[in-house]
Amino acid sequence: MRNVFVETSNVREFYASLKKLNERGAEEACMVVVDGKPGLGKTTTLNRWVTQTGSVYLRAQKGWDYGWFIQELLAELSVDPKSIRGKRDRFARVLSELQDRADRAALRDRTFGIVIDECDLVSSRGEIMEAIRGISDLKFLPTILVGMGTLRDNLRRFPQIESRAPNKVAFTPATIDDARAIIRERCEVPVAEELIQYVWRASKGFNREILDAIAHIERFGLRAEIDDDGVTLADMAGQPIMTDRTNGKEIIVTVAA
Repeated sequence: MRNVFVETSNVREFYASLKKLNERGAEEACMVVVDGKPGLGKTTTLNRWVTQTGSVYLRAQKGWDYGWFIQELLAELSVDPKSIRGKRDRFARVLSELQDRADRAALRDRTFGIVIDECDLVSSRGEIMEAIRGISDLKFLPTILVGMGTLRDNLRRFPQIESRAPNKVAFTPATIDDARAIIRERCEVPVAEELIQYVWRASKGFNREILDAIAHIERFGLRAEIDDDGVTLADMAGQPIMTDRTNGKEIIVTVAA
């Protein structure tokens, strides 16, 4: 499978939200909420943006409290948390390190920010959310909160935070054009249009299942003789194509008589 990044409609929507962020009127309104079910490409998209910009990426943990969050943030900033004593000093060091990185990014005309993945896990905890807001407010850093379902609802409990996140992006299932682009750009063997349509329907638009299908199609196509149209639906008849996320069973390609 080709290791390329495919710009889907979800990706374009995410980058459009960042453009709005850069054009915002109120400086403190610098949060973006990204949510959607697992398997729609959120983490892949955010990891790419972090790599491109040198931003900070944290994955929230269920047991996080304020102290653990700050320690994780310091560690991600390459600072040993044990080298700093005191809650206030650690917070000050976080702000200093973030400002330094933001300044360096600005010199390269890049956006620098913070991504907190799986933020659902901590979005109901006032102390942590207020700490995130405090960092975002003090440095006006783009702060991207990523969740899978409860994030938006939980933020409504904190109006002072929710008001700072006017830009919200919902990752939705891939369109047929998205699926076609993913398959054609990532699959190392050509795939016929009818099989692309089948993969899209069977996957219900989930990127994870589409990639699973590509792996199965490649294994088949690399050992079979295929014509210029690529691997067809008939070629794959009786072959596993992906795993059904609802029951964990393989989906076998069937062709209508």
